[in-house]
This record gives sequence, structure tokens and C-alpha cells, in this order.
Amino acid sequence: MGELIDKVKGIGNEIAGNAKQIEGERKNDPDKKAEGVGQELKGKAQQVKGSIKGALGDKI
Repeated sequence: MGELIDKVKGIGNEIAGNAKQIEGERKNDPDKKAEGVGQELKGKAQQVKGSIKGALGDKI
């Protein structure tokens, strides 16, 4: 079950990160764009964590 939760959280962070990047580009705000990149990477890491949990049977 933890696998699914991590993957869903990861997708949510990727979407939010992409939105912040677009907002940063439109408003010419490099800080907001960088924040979005960071959040997107966090989301990708969460999805990898979920995949690992799935492979190991939620033992981590």
C-alpha cells in the first residue's frame, strides 16, 4: 500500500512542480521556476521510492 501512496504523492509533486515552473517562466521569476524544478525532482524521487517499495514488498 505504501507503494501506491508514494507514487501518487510523487505524481502530485511533479504536477505542482511543473505548474510552478510555468508560472516562473510567465512571470519571469527564476526563484519560482527553480522551486518548481526542485518540487518536480522530489516527485520523481517519491515515485522511485514507491517502485522500490513495490519491488521489496513494502519492507522499507
